[in-house]
Amino acid sequence: MGFYGDHVLPRIVNAACGMKASDPLRERVCEGLEGEVVEIGFGSGLNIPFYPDSVRRVAAVEPADAGWKLAANRVRASSVPVERSGLDGQSLPFEDDSFDAALSTWTMCTIPDIEQALSELRRVLKPGGTLRFVEHGLAPDEGVQRWQHRLEPIQKRIFGGCHLTREIPDLLRGAGFEITDLDVFYEEGAPKFVAADSLGAAVSP
Repeated sequence: MGFYGDHVLPRIVNAACGMKASDPLRERVCEGLEGEVVEIGFGSGLNIPFYPDSVRRVAAVEPADAGWKLAANRVRASSVPVERSGLDGQSLPFEDDSFDAALSTWTMCTIPDIEQALSELRRVLKPGGTLRFVEHGLAPDEGVQRWQHRLEPIQKRIFGGCHLTREIPDLLRGAGFEITDLDVFYEEGAPKFVAADSLGAAVSP
């Protein structure tokens, strides 16, 4: 990914995504996780404080070494065992039907081949396994959408390929997931073009 992607961007993401305003959303999305969990886009471990006691283990998928280093103190303090278990959400190093649940928080925007990543998540989830997600994407309002399309090339360049216009619910349905819970909203205190969130749960049949 180069020096910027490997060393600078993980620190920017750690600061930007580590703001206290995101904590209630992280708490909501982690509710209901249980058993063996795979988390794609683990980053610097900002979800660790919100893992419920029902989680037995988390397999963390994170490409950036700097992100994993930033997570070190959180991993050590975690009551849930966390292991760095993969580098690429598009090619997960796990057997079929390995996990009870999956977690993705503001990650699907940056994965180059998101369809392949969702196919991989379906493969490694047990039948009936649940993907819990909170992601930003295409806004519900046309005026905001126009700004998203204008700004997306800059966003992708600065933030490691981050897309503003992905339609997350449609992508999940297209990958064969059944969405069982969905809340679409704008995050308070953030520009709307980066704050159109989808938070919910999707089941792998």
